[in-house]
Amino acid sequence: MKQQMANTKMNTKNRNNNRFIERPRSFCSLGGALITVTALPEVVPILHTAMGCGGSIYWNQYGSTGYLGAGYCGGLAVPSSNIQEKDIIFGGLDRLEEQVKSTVELVEGKLYFILTGCTADIIGDDVQSVVRQYRDEGINILGAETGGFHGDGYKGHDRVLTVLAREFIEKRKNKKNNKINLLGVVPGQDAFWRGNLLKIRELLEKLGLEVNSFFTERDTLEEIRNAGDAALTIVVSEFYAIDAAKALKETHGIPYITNPFPIGPTASNEFLKNVAETLEIPFDVVHKVIETETKRYFNYVERVADAYNDLDWQRYSVVVGDVNYAPAITKFLADDLGWLPELMVVTNTIDDTQKPKINRVIETLISKYPVTVAYESDPTEIKTHFRKIVPQKTDRLFYDDFSPAFVIGSHWEREFAFDIGAGHLTVSYPVGNRIVLNRGYAGYDGSLSLIEDLFTVIAAQR
Repeated sequence: MKQQMANTKMNTKNRNNNRFIERPRSFCSLGGALITVTALPEVVPILHTAMGCGGSIYWNQYGSTGYLGAGYCGGLAVPSSNIQEKDIIFGGLDRLEEQVKSTVELVEGKLYFILTGCTADIIGDDVQSVVRQYRDEGINILGAETGGFHGDGYKGHDRVLTVLAREFIEKRKNKKNNKINLLGVVPGQDAFWRGNLLKIRELLEKLGLEVNSFFTERDTLEEIRNAGDAALTIVVSEFYAIDAAKALKETHGIPYITNPFPIGPTASNEFLKNVAETLEIPFDVVHKVIETETKRYFNYVERVADAYNDLDWQRYSVVVGDVNYAPAITKFLADDLGWLPELMVVTNTIDDTQKPKINRVIETLISKYPVTVAYESDPTEIKTHFRKIVPQKTDRLFYDDFSPAFVIGSHWEREFAFDIGAGHLTVSYPVGNRIVLNRGYAGYDGSLSLIEDLFTVIAAQR
């Protein structure tokens, strides 16, 4: 609760030329790393941090990721060295060794993973020496520097996967031509990560591929260890898990491709064609899958077509989300659903050299709809960007009205949606007003779920 209260007071602002964060849209590096480790099968995290780090991360996780529970040895049960003042002065490795020993004795796991917090990284504790010590004793253990100042939760996720690629996954000279590794969906930061991974995995399996997706109930630690014999790594993001994909290439000789996160039939068709071309899958195989999935998609969409037309469910829209969700949903709305996405707000902090990747999605829309793109993480500034393209109503008799309207974003955008009289659906982090179990929006089936959720909000307001 304290973490949630703190979050409501934080996001990027300028005051007296000093920047501070109010209502963040990401975990710190440690938070992203911790949720990633707990999402892996049969892996036990061990925190080397100051007291309170694990608890703060959990309460943030609990209220920001669709009420994602602790799981096995997660949440408030995560083992932690809880280093204090004396450890910061004299070093905390003795305390870490003690914690690793007791964790291995008391907590059953097939792999243990040490994650460091800010204090441990600042004082320079040599965590790898502890890792080597217990490896020599036959313990399966890894470690990564994941102090919060290293970056956001996406960075922590990437660091964990990079360590797995370099130090855990076994090298295999012979590759399986039909086996791939699937990356780019970040547990926790994407509240719908399990459902999304399963939907993308199932699509790839229809192409005859064997898929290692790391974080679903269909994955095992043994399969992750054997990921070195894959022929390709597919990253369904142009920003996340890229370092991990590079590590798999450098360490195991596995090439990788990136592809924008696919939502809806248009993006999914492009995704499958990209994969098929890279792996040289016969055209008739991929064409059959695309034809079958597209036909099934429209068979379901037909059921709501009458309501869409008769009740005028087309909407002007504003999309707010990270670099995976914002472009993917905007493309789906413009090219598949027939909505009018006037404004897309990307909430990640990215540099100018990365922006063309996002702009390319908008520039290549089949509908050619002129979407305005903004880069902003502060929820209070979303309305400022909106008013630049949709001026405030005046007392003039005739004016262009942004109505009927819909806002798709995080739960931070509820107030903005209310202010402009729009419907609202939370899909991107933080997700604090929805319960998420196995729902996902990726692929053909996922976009049907998205249509259901959007139209349910509209129907409920009638």
